[in-house]
Amino acid sequence: MSKKIINNSLVILIIVLSLFASAYGFFSNDVVYGNREVKTINGDTVLLYGKGLYYNDSVSYASQARAQDIITLIVGIPLLIVSLYFSNKNSIRGKLLLTGTIGYFLYSYTSYTFLVTYNKFFLIYTALMSLSFFCFIINFSSPEFKDLKKYFKQNFPKKYIGIFLFIIGIIICSMWLGLIIPSIKKAPVVLDHYTTFVIQAMDLGFIVPVSILSGVLLIKNKSLGYLLASLVIIKGTTLLLAVTMMIIFMISTGVNVPMQEIIVFPLFAILCILNLFILLKSIVNTKA
Repeated sequence: MSKKIINNSLVILIIVLSLFASAYGFFSNDVVYGNREVKTINGDTVLLYGKGLYYNDSVSYASQARAQDIITLIVGIPLLIVSLYFSNKNSIRGKLLLTGTIGYFLYSYTSYTFLVTYNKFFLIYTALMSLSFFCFIINFSSPEFKDLKKYFKQNFPKKYIGIFLFIIGIIICSMWLGLIIPSIKKAPVVLDHYTTFVIQAMDLGFIVPVSILSGVLLIKNKSLGYLLASLVIIKGTTLLLAVTMMIIFMISTGVNVPMQEIIVFPLFAILCILNLFILLKSIVNTKA
């Protein structure tokens, strides 16, 4: 079985399973027990959502999960379909978009697997995490990416993009450390009834180092920098759109959202979209 067939099969499975999971997660709204308050192990009171697939999650996180589901439906899955089509046409833009979009699915369903309160979709989340991981590895190791910078125009603003990614990494790191460090002795209320900061761990462990590294390598004109920067921007665009939608959903359900998050994440989403446009437009040799 060829690598292309394996890759296409993995992507199709991701599309089918994520379509089912995200559609059910967003549209299921049957009342299980309604909003109810529970005491956490830290002695705080948390309001549970009480409806749909996320009935055992907090109102805050259920709002975030449903927001991510709608972005997966209207942005993630269509982008996956389009990028797979152009990737199979041997387009560099298509291959980059596919790899970056798979990165979004890997991040998203890893967070669902470890953060969403156990529900009947647990095995689907786990399958999506696994499929996305192996699919990402296959696409990331594409031989066309070994000397990626040759596909870019000479006037590609690598220093601007590199500085942008470096700054994003520093800001996200500072924001999460600002939340975590003061709570070393006692878990903060924003943890709700969950046991640890899953998203913050993933960001600090993977997103922040890759963002900073890609920025530095791109400024130094290294091919790996072009690849990592492209993937961070593509994945960042989809993820930040989801985060922006999460903020809207959280505010609409009465959840208190810190002002810095209301400002920073939508701003980053806009900047990532603009930088994604610059990135794709700067690719001059579209065929691998």
